[in-house]
Amino acid sequence: MSDFKFELIKQIAILSETPKGWTKELNLISWNGRDPKYDLRDWAPNHEKMGKGVTLTKEELEKLGEILSELH
Repeated sequence: MSDFKFELIKQIAILSETPKGWTKELNLISWNGRDPKYDLRDWAPNHEKMGKGVTLTKEELEKLGEILSELH
């Protein structure tokens, strides 16, 4: 498995937290020095470990927002 780097640019929201302290977060993250993307995933306390997640461009996030607003 190759090494990768990430930089948490902005923590946008914590959606939930488990009893063990893991949080499901929406953040703006730069992966391997690339342009930041919106990222939704589980994080261990202090961001020392991460679960699998989904990254979205601004356009994808906006489209998702439109779809979610139509569900109400």
